[in-house]
Amino acid sequence: MAKSGLGPEAGSAAAVTVIKRALELESESRYPQALVCYQEGIDLLLQVLKGTKDETKRCTLRKRISEYMDRAENIKKYLDQEKEAGKYHKQIKIEENATGFSYESLFQEYLSETVTEVWIEDPYIRHTHQGIGKEQQSSGLQEIKESLRNHGVLLDLEYSSSIHDREIRFNNGWMIKIGRGLDYFKKPQGRFSLGYCDFDLRPCHETTVDIFHNKHTKKI
Repeated sequence: MAKSGLGPEAGSAAAVTVIKRALELESESRYPQALVCYQEGIDLLLQVLKGTKDETKRCTLRKRISEYMDRAENIKKYLDQEKEAGKYHKQIKIEENATGFSYESLFQEYLSETVTEVWIEDPYIRHTHQGIGKEQQSSGLQEIKESLRNHGVLLDLEYSSSIHDREIRFNNGWMIKIGRGLDYFKKPQGRFSLGYCDFDLRPCHETTVDIFHNKHTKKI
């Protein structure tokens, strides 16, 4: 929104709307969402500041921007403390037939450059539309393993007859639990339908995603 070229009046109105939402989210203790809104609102206000000539208005804008930056910084510090204490929890609810929830969209925020290991526990990675048919599960996983090896990634596979949990853990402390596991996408209508290759366009089953952070996360 901040790069859309809005004029000062339109940009100011948009900023007010976003900042108002940030304040509401903060009052509801929904801090991760509030932080995103504050950052977007501040970005909009900075664009308005650039297009404002009146020095009195510029002074007022600078004070507002400074105030909201302080609020955003306090929230960020609080969230960092929660992460350090292993108390961070964010929940995402994916509605039935919702789109825009590809693996990349869901996990990218937590896959920083510090990630060197990922552990996935999922009892049902075997449907064809997940990329692995039940009959060729072993050969399919082996093919993925060889392909990853060519890119310098080592895939270790372990099978269990008693596994029930569904979770993805990164060695930078992030843990993601998905109610349906990785099988939250609906089967595409055909090979040429939208969503066959672009998972952001593929409809989802209803599920809940819980995200935690614990700097002491280790492989069990």
